[in-house]
Amino acid sequence: MLNNLTAKYNVQMEIRALGNTGIDVSELSFGTVALGLPYGIGIHGESDMLSDADSISLLRAALSRGLNFYDTALGYGKSENLLGRAFNDCREKVVICTKPTHLYDIYANQSLPPKAEIRAKLDASLQESLSRLQTDYLDVYMSHDGTEEVIENDTVIDFFQNLKKKGIIRATGISVYTLAQSLKAIEGGQWDVVQLAFNLMNQEQLPAIDLAAAKGVGIVVRSILFKGILTDKGAGLHPALNSVQEHRKKYNELLNGRINNLSALATKFVLSCEGVSSALVGIDKFEYLERALLTADGNHLDDGTLEKAKQLAYPDPEFLNLPVWERKGWLT
Repeated sequence: MLNNLTAKYNVQMEIRALGNTGIDVSELSFGTVALGLPYGIGIHGESDMLSDADSISLLRAALSRGLNFYDTALGYGKSENLLGRAFNDCREKVVICTKPTHLYDIYANQSLPPKAEIRAKLDASLQESLSRLQTDYLDVYMSHDGTEEVIENDTVIDFFQNLKKKGIIRATGISVYTLAQSLKAIEGGQWDVVQLAFNLMNQEQLPAIDLAAAKGVGIVVRSILFKGILTDKGAGLHPALNSVQEHRKKYNELLNGRINNLSALATKFVLSCEGVSSALVGIDKFEYLERALLTADGNHLDDGTLEKAKQLAYPDPEFLNLPVWERKGWLT
């Protein structure tokens, strides 16, 4: 499978600057959560996942085709271990972003712990991640807790900045949820990279992406396919999502001979937005990697199509709340 996959494509993936970090990354980044733990529709246990050997082959196949940016986290099961095993002999060729443990105790309250506990949690997370990844440095170390409280917390900021000064990490990062959080992180100047959710349907974060381009902050986009709704799987949604179902049909007018399916359109839309450094794609099958390679061919949307796509954002972004939909059973 590896030889067939790596021999099939002639187009090398586009490489972009990760803001002003000095790090160059592939326009698609490899999301590894599904390699590390049971994750996603139809995945109920390890028997539904790739074997460790196949996961390592998949990671190396991606690198051989120019995908050099890998996103993981301490909480993603064994994914850090797999990355360490896959790239221990070529560490300098890959860009790794990982994330420490969550600082909030979600089962108690939503306030940060005392300063000493924050530092202890972050330091313990760092040491464990370095060990699992078989490396002595991280390219991007990204806080998983992108609340406004964390974004401005001096203890958190000092910890990340000190790691950068010591050369243990090359860039600081934070994963955010709301537009207000994104803007605060970008304007603050302490965070080199911001990860946010943005896609063809929910374009609420577009002002943050524009600001990041002006400020030299790297933007990594997640949820580009909106939990599969912006793919062929998105047909036949729960009746409560009829308005979303109908809105999907509007994107058909943007399809053509070169872009003939919704997932390709959704991916190319994100990659066509100035300010996006890389789009995060979850990959846990060779066929998913193949599909990503076919889409990320360096050909982006022309200005006219891009503008039409921006005008086709869903009109009520507050309704597009996947966690709420999951709690209500609308995504089963």
